[in-house]
Amino acid sequence: PAAIGFHLVSEKVGGAEGTKLDDDFKEMEKKVDVTSKAVTEVLARTIEYLQPNPASRAKLTMLNTVSKIRGQVKSPGYPQPEGLLGECMIRHGKELGGESNFGDALLDAGESMKRLAEVKDSLDIEVKQNFIDPLQNLCEKDLKEIQHHLKKLEGRRLDFDYKKKRQGRIPDEELRQALEKFEESKEVAETSMHNLLETDIEQVSQLSALVDAQLDYHRQAVQILDELADKLKRRMRDASSRPKREYKPKPREPFDLGEPEQSNGGFPCATAPKITAASSSFRSSDKPIRTPSRSVPPLDQPSCKALYDFEPENDGELGFREGDVITLTNQIDENWYEGMLDGQSGFFPLSYVEVLVPLPQ
Repeated sequence: PAAIGFHLVSEKVGGAEGTKLDDDFKEMEKKVDVTSKAVTEVLARTIEYLQPNPASRAKLTMLNTVSKIRGQVKSPGYPQPEGLLGECMIRHGKELGGESNFGDALLDAGESMKRLAEVKDSLDIEVKQNFIDPLQNLCEKDLKEIQHHLKKLEGRRLDFDYKKKRQGRIPDEELRQALEKFEESKEVAETSMHNLLETDIEQVSQLSALVDAQLDYHRQAVQILDELADKLKRRMRDASSRPKREYKPKPREPFDLGEPEQSNGGFPCATAPKITAASSSFRSSDKPIRTPSRSVPPLDQPSCKALYDFEPENDGELGFREGDVITLTNQIDENWYEGMLDGQSGFFPLSYVEVLVPLPQ
């Protein structure tokens, strides 16, 4: 039978070597792969940049902004650190009262921090709508579609190679059809990759939207902080221009000490409380103090065992004691897990636990 010629390979039709794709196709495939990796990592890092707190990060990831018209959404559903700081300042400013310079200044600063939190909410929502969501759509639609076409192409290439080796023992028409299907799949895959690479200006537009949102946030933040700085300087000037009140001690009343029973002038001396690593307000990298366990391990589900006590410091974090066995539900990133203990769900650092049953890959 006559040999069937095709332009994709240089070897003979009946040769044992597999069909090769041309260099242009391979180069295009490589560019698409690099694009896919870039989009995936930039997405993850953008969400970390917006919300370093893993609990808030999870909520930002789940935030559905598609159905929310811009301008109607004022809060993404989690507290901003600026807002928490502002509430703290206002609470203590009120406690100090209106006669306290520091109290009044705390009220000024607290209101400004709350305004900063609102601006940060707007940044998160803008970036989610105009940068994260479009890139997510690119991953879930265009890039996934290209992977499907490439997989189909590989299957048809293998089928063609198999039939090519059996040339002479199968009808020429069967071989010709296998070649046509292979070339058809190659053209579809090439077209989808070409369209993605040729329209990458859309990603430039999305990146521009990210930068615009950042610029808007920083401009508003500068304005808020400029106003606060002026207020605080004005308070300092006003305070320095007021006459200082001199401290006048009240006249002492006579007091009969009687027989001295204490060597320190009659006042009992309370011993200073010992400060331990466990009572420290910050998280040390040293190993925390171990305490007895209080939990029974689950046997057949992803779980981990607490090596040390963990005290939650942010909303959404899960506290536990050394020895507790926690059910693993998700891995947020390389440093944080999500899990459940005694009906409570939350986030905790990987370094505080030992994995007993790993999460499925």
